Amino acid sequence: MLPKFFQQHLSPSRLRQIRDFLFAEQTVLLGIGLVAALVFAFIEIADEVSAGETHEIDIAILEMFRAPGDPSQMIGPFWFQEAVRDVTALGSFSVLTLMVSSVVIYLLLARRAGAAVLVAGAVISGSLLTDLLKTFFDRPRPEFSAVAQELSASFPSGHSMISAVTYLTLGALLARLTDRRREKVFFFGVAIVLTALVGVSRVLLGVHYPSDVVAGWALGAAWALSAATLASVLRRRGAI
Repeated sequence: MLPKFFQQHLSPSRLRQIRDFLFAEQTVLLGIGLVAALVFAFIEIADEVSAGETHEIDIAILEMFRAPGDPSQMIGPFWFQEAVRDVTALGSFSVLTLMVSSVVIYLLLARRAGAAVLVAGAVISGSLLTDLLKTFFDRPRPEFSAVAQELSASFPSGHSMISAVTYLTLGALLARLTDRRREKVFFFGVAIVLTALVGVSRVLLGVHYPSDVVAGWALGAAWALSAATLASVLRRRGAI
């Protein structure tokens, strides 16, 4: 709320401009703060993983979802196992590439080149960062799973991180297309649920430790939030 002095001596249109500016500044600062918190969370998890402090709880959680007497098999009926594999595909390179490519092409057709570059840049840079981190930490995969074969290192979870980057970035993009709060909540809600399901599926399949997934969520969310914050700044300047 602005002081009464300003309300009495400024025109309604000028007051609206000031309120919008202050709200935008607060949004940017909040975004930066959340990004910092998420990056800090990732660093803390990475430090504990490197020190081996998460190993026992990681193994305990993984074993909860393995068949008794056969840790290579996931618990649950066949249809459930198939459903988990279908869900994990939502975070695969092929599916996310098709999805992001479709969105980018649409944005280009709609003459929103700035937004297209931002979406593509966020996802591509997030993918490259994931590969670099996997190479750096070089954590071996869990010794479970005959369900799926993975060739890359375990930490952080690439599916979890890139799903967070992609779905949260697209959720933020869609949320800006409407002024209705319910619709904004719906878009963000779907993005969060999809990101969560992909991460959980990686643990159920036994191809990632829980700490891999949580770290991927944290850094992926930070990356998506960074893109959203940058988009907010560029939008105010008329760049996108």
